[in-house]
Amino acid sequence: MSVKIAVLKETRANERRVAMVPAVADKLIKLGARIQIQSGAGDAVKLPDSAFKNVSFAADARSLVADADIVVAVQPPDIEVARSMKEGAILVSFVYAHKEVELTKLLRDRKITCFAMELVPRITRAQAMDALSSQAALAGYYAVLIGATNIARMLPMMTTAVGSIRPQRTLVMGLGVAGLQALATARRLGAMTEGYDVRPETKEQAESLGAKFVDTGVDARGAGGYARELTEEEKAKIAAVVTKHIQSADVIVTTAAIPGRPSPKLISKAQVDGMKAGSVIVDLAAEGGGNCEYTKPGETVQVGQVTIIGPLNVPSMLGEHASELYAKNQFNLIELFLKDQSVKLDWSDEVIAKTALTHAGEIKNEAAKKAVDG
Repeated sequence: MSVKIAVLKETRANERRVAMVPAVADKLIKLGARIQIQSGAGDAVKLPDSAFKNVSFAADARSLVADADIVVAVQPPDIEVARSMKEGAILVSFVYAHKEVELTKLLRDRKITCFAMELVPRITRAQAMDALSSQAALAGYYAVLIGATNIARMLPMMTTAVGSIRPQRTLVMGLGVAGLQALATARRLGAMTEGYDVRPETKEQAESLGAKFVDTGVDARGAGGYARELTEEEKAKIAAVVTKHIQSADVIVTTAAIPGRPSPKLISKAQVDGMKAGSVIVDLAAEGGGNCEYTKPGETVQVGQVTIIGPLNVPSMLGEHASELYAKNQFNLIELFLKDQSVKLDWSDEVIAKTALTHAGEIKNEAAKKAVDG
């Protein structure tokens, strides 16, 4: 008997993405899956039900998941929907257990196997499943466009009959996937670009994109490719170097986030108060409280003559391509355990083992277990 995959319609605020696109549905069907989608799941990205072939549809989420072997979604499902899943079923979505304590407990207690997309290990073999990276690349691209459309100046140099306009300066703080994409986008738009990160190995990456690297002499490399928390002495040393770059920038994009913790503060109120009139900060870390002390998540605020934008769920603003990339990430993960029209979980596989949040009545991820059990 074929494996049933249920696709949920997203219901959370600011979420436009969908976890399935027609091309990926076709691939899953070839693997022997039977797909049922909640009606209207793709409407927000102009992907009507009629775009999907050889799938069925259901209006009610709870009845949709009741007999599903695998449930896929972007955001964590509503707790009542999760409660309707059968024991032993598989959920594949973003979860962030520290924010979804009750849901994580429910998944554990109902013996649901949950593969949390934010837990995909950042190893070479898992790059095609790394939804954090695919979505961050889109966010970095769009952040520069947000900045460019909120500044009363143009980014590139232009020569006119009445004189030349100098290129504007864009500073990107935090050079992960989103930050590097932001640098590349700003460069393509003709801005002068600078990149800053507390991890010195990003210097070469920034320079390869034509940007100058702001070197503070502080090495804050941490585990898992993320930066560690800074000491007060390191923060002071960095501030002394970075302030002049912040206050000479026209557009600043900040991207620094630490999973499960508040976003580190990279820009102080004092630094903002000294910025040029008309400059813009786009804070991609707003969901974690923001990298700027003035950031208000989900809002655009004016501080003197400086605009600080704290957008939420930026990948969803590019919902069509975000959905396409995310669906492919999920397919590459599901392909690991959907074999011969049945689910076969190989727990010796590093990707499967490390992506699992819950299984067989246990919370498998240690950090999540601490967050949930206190």
